[in-house]
Amino acid sequence: MKQFYSDIIQFRGTHYDFGYYQGEILRDSPILPNREKQWGPKRDRHFMIDPERYLKIITEIAPAILDEIHGLADALDMDMEKVFRSFGGYYLEFKRSGCSIFTDSDYMVRNYDSHPRAYEGRYVFYAPSDGGYAFIAPSMQITGRIDGMNEKGLVTGYNFTHSKMAGDGFMCSMIARLILETCADVKEAISLLENIPHRHSFSYVLLDTGGETYVVEASPRKVAVRQSNVCTNHFHILNEENRYRQEETRRREQTIQTRQQGSTNAYQAFKVMNSPAEGVFSEKYDAAAGTIHTSVYLPGELKAWFVIGPDRAPVIFDFAKWLRGDNVNVTRIKGMLRYDRPFVNMEMPSSKKDRH
Repeated sequence: MKQFYSDIIQFRGTHYDFGYYQGEILRDSPILPNREKQWGPKRDRHFMIDPERYLKIITEIAPAILDEIHGLADALDMDMEKVFRSFGGYYLEFKRSGCSIFTDSDYMVRNYDSHPRAYEGRYVFYAPSDGGYAFIAPSMQITGRIDGMNEKGLVTGYNFTHSKMAGDGFMCSMIARLILETCADVKEAISLLENIPHRHSFSYVLLDTGGETYVVEASPRKVAVRQSNVCTNHFHILNEENRYRQEETRRREQTIQTRQQGSTNAYQAFKVMNSPAEGVFSEKYDAAAGTIHTSVYLPGELKAWFVIGPDRAPVIFDFAKWLRGDNVNVTRIKGMLRYDRPFVNMEMPSSKKDRH
């Protein structure tokens, strides 16, 4: 087992200032050099965007995020074409991943399964002063989010279905960011998901203080909505969008349904997801299907739990208290994984070729 960590980022202020602040941190961080090395010559092929289309859509939905991107560009002395490719969250390549979600009326618990070398190790608290809702969430591609909860108690997480037949649209992490920053409840989030372009096929799980969970199955071609408290990596309505092999994701779905029958509270549900003995937590890291973090969100209490690795007590964040102005004292969330290579935030790239 090797120690891993996520750095906690806390900021209150305008989007531009938030972008500039993150850019200052990134100047001395291993994240961008590691990303450049991982993407390599594939970058221009997989990261092509239509700037005019992107600007039109993001300006309509969340124009302040453009200010954050400008702040990043200024702090990093990066031209706008490159900064849009790096942080725009539109028409990007996505690595295959797993992920499992279970909800009750009072909470969502989620395992994020992916490859450790694709994980950037940042957990973000942000309260914008120039429009948009405050939120708490682990980040992806700096501006995107993996799962999270906003100040209204809206919670979201996404599960990968497939990346074949990709379309021109937003990637999953930017979609999660748009949900958290612009939507007050499940109804608004569903409307957003029905009206924005999707790059890949994902399920977006939504829960708010009303207690009802919705799973939005979204592909570049269709969007469908259903109610369920379990979600893994296959669609139930858009069957034509599913991968050919679904045995593992359906088995995991059944395991969650069976194991969670005895759960009567958030902590018991968390233990089912976080303990390898229960059959949901995965250590298949080389296959990009190992569980990196387990997160829990309690929208009624505005509290979030977070842990890296298996069989650990979660770090508990009182988001309501943070919204009142009290910063959290934790600077890093530490955990252990059965993998020998670090997250991209942990060390500078070596001269040897990255195996991922």
